Amino acid sequence: MTTSLAVAVIGAAGRMGATTCTAIEDAADLTLVGRYDAGDDLGDLGGAQVAVDFTVPDSSPANVKYCVEHGVHAVVGTTGWTTDRLDALKATLAEHDSVGVLIAPNFAIGALLMMRFAQQAARFYESVEIVETHHPGKVDAPSGTAARTAELIAAARAEAGLGPVPDATKSDPDGARGADVSGIRVHAQRLPGRVAHQEVSFGGDGEALTLRHDSFDRVSFMPGVLAGVRAVPNHPGLTVGLEHFLGLD
Repeated sequence: MTTSLAVAVIGAAGRMGATTCTAIEDAADLTLVGRYDAGDDLGDLGGAQVAVDFTVPDSSPANVKYCVEHGVHAVVGTTGWTTDRLDALKATLAEHDSVGVLIAPNFAIGALLMMRFAQQAARFYESVEIVETHHPGKVDAPSGTAARTAELIAAARAEAGLGPVPDATKSDPDGARGADVSGIRVHAQRLPGRVAHQEVSFGGDGEALTLRHDSFDRVSFMPGVLAGVRAVPNHPGLTVGLEHFLGLD
């Protein structure tokens, strides 16, 4: 008989949290043992072995630290994990070396493939820009996926010996050229009716390559969330990016 993995969801009342609760309840090998939201006492997290955090950037680090200190593995979909926050989490994990934490900028398998393909294409093109589109309720910009994609592209360009992306702009007082993330321009749109969308555009002499991924419903993230939940107990320490659990790294 297969032992069911006990899972709690922090941020259960939110859109992603609620969808995650349903997915866990529908999975034969997982058991939902706790739903928590803002202001709730996490207590023993219902006896969870793994907790999923879909909250907000200001509260996620404290939630994850609480999980680690209580020996509960964590799968984190909340964005806003700066270098300082990651370093603090690594220090906490060093004191609890049997606990695993996965921080994933995106759980959609197609989005992970898009990021991987963008990383592969980066060394072949002189120019690249990213446009991401989300619903107006998203509190941060650019998205974690866009920022992570830019970082991967920048690293691939550096490894290939490419210089800065050419741009003759000298005056942009209103920020029309978008955010500069590791030297890559990222543009964020917020529109009703959208969920999560990203386009990476590469340009070279006489040609262009466009990679695009669209999530039309939050259920598109659930296979990745469940894959992370199932795998994280076997990966102590910090893992950034679900691709490392899927052989896409």
